[in-house]
Amino acid sequence: MPSTVPSGISGAHATVEAQSAGERWEIEKEEARLIQRSLLPERSLRGETFEVSYRFSPYAEVGGDFADFFLLPDGRVGLYLGDIVGKGLPAALYAALVMGAYRGIHKTDMQSAAVLTLLNKRMLVRPVANRYCATLYATFEPASRTIAFSNAGLPYPLLTSRGECRMLGKGGIPSGMFGGVSYDQYSFELAPGDSLLFATDGVHELRNSRNEFLSAEKLGELWRECGGKTAEESLEGLFLGLREFADGAGQDDDITAVVLKVR
Repeated sequence: MPSTVPSGISGAHATVEAQSAGERWEIEKEEARLIQRSLLPERSLRGETFEVSYRFSPYAEVGGDFADFFLLPDGRVGLYLGDIVGKGLPAALYAALVMGAYRGIHKTDMQSAAVLTLLNKRMLVRPVANRYCATLYATFEPASRTIAFSNAGLPYPLLTSRGECRMLGKGGIPSGMFGGVSYDQYSFELAPGDSLLFATDGVHELRNSRNEFLSAEKLGELWRECGGKTAEESLEGLFLGLREFADGAGQDDDITAVVLKVR
């Protein structure tokens, strides 16, 4: 009796295996998405003189952007966001690694420059080939309305104050690239009604259906229009403006924005 399996049966078996593998991959992607969501803030943060909100729009099911904000033991508000080189699941895994390192640092009273210096050292203890992270760490003192931050390669924060827009601070070397890196700290006193936008380059490098990049002038125009709104309303208005600019073109990168509003 022949011991070979009829070709029709073996083909059906291969199809079932392929379907099972595809189903497992879909389940794993959904689990990865849920895990990434669990690392992000659940809701906005509000105090008597401020409010902080964010919006996260990944390029794929999961992304390499991340963000968090929280109250520090000394009463300040801490926040950070970042952008991992690359996209998809590998970038999301590295983002989780960076957030874990951040969470081991941010509950101290360290200044923002020291936080980024220590983060860089920790990411280089066990470096991952071809992976690094542009990130920014900031603290806000509600009583004095003072924002202090250090920047490791993200786009500059965009401030709207009294109807005018301007970029704040300078850049820096992304975390996890080189050893011996130090960072500058920038400090600004904000006024009631001011709005500060922190965003990854998915916002600043957005392109429309005509392959035109979003200009700094256009972004400033969109952000000025959000000046009198709440933090959540500002994000809604900003992302609506970004969709209108894109004119049907899909995003090329993860998009993350964090907004600090001074009441």
